[in-house]
Amino acid sequence: MSADPRRLAGAAAAMINQRWAPDGLDLAFVLGSGWANAADELGEPVGDCPLADLPGFTKPAVPGHGGQFRVVRTATGRTAAILTGRTHYYESRDVTAVAHGVRTVAAAGATTVVLTNGAGGLRSEWPPGTPVLISDHLNLTGASPLVGPTFVDLTEAYSPRLRDLARRVAPALPEGVYAQFPGPQYETPAEVRMAGVLGADLVGMSTALETIAAREAGLEVLGISLVTNPAAGTLTGATLAHDDVVRAGADAADALRALLVGLAGVL
Repeated sequence: MSADPRRLAGAAAAMINQRWAPDGLDLAFVLGSGWANAADELGEPVGDCPLADLPGFTKPAVPGHGGQFRVVRTATGRTAAILTGRTHYYESRDVTAVAHGVRTVAAAGATTVVLTNGAGGLRSEWPPGTPVLISDHLNLTGASPLVGPTFVDLTEAYSPRLRDLARRVAPALPEGVYAQFPGPQYETPAEVRMAGVLGADLVGMSTALETIAAREAGLEVLGISLVTNPAAGTLTGATLAHDDVVRAGADAADALRALLVGLAGVL
């Protein structure tokens, strides 16, 4: 992404506001692996387009991501953007492309973003299909979307207020620490053990870099992982495959849809 990232986010935001949100966005949902099928009931449709039609965006490279940008009006009258897909760091090692989605929705007026993902679980009590609130993260990519002396406080990177609201919708939601690896290879059992020693409960290939950029842009962040598989070496000797991630999302679609609809009603 060669253009100035904030200028490019501003161009995408201007197109969004001109087409669908003249008064600006209120919130946004970024739907990761396993979550895209839950997008259809979040509100009354206002407009949509392929993500790649907006400045700075590209078509998602990962099967199971919808690749659409939607604007809806929620039941509470708020204007929400839905991104069914994201750019992963492993696609080009371009961290500004990873951050472009959250920077765009912030530039379009959003003050809250819900970041979702599919993750490997390190805890036996969280079988595939379990949604988990992210309480904190470990950025193990070796990268940052911030450049220069941009000192952003990440003490409460994942908003306690929003996590409390999420538990109003689903009181039994557990929470844990998410570790982002660079990918695209799945983590080795040794890497998973390392992440566990460092305090991780979940491992994946997204979200942490977006959260850093979102906090720098002033967004309040709610992060939710869907446990799609046991992390390598933790519970079973089974091999990992992306088809299993997609299947876990499909199997959990009804529960994820209910959770997201509930969140749209309180955020």
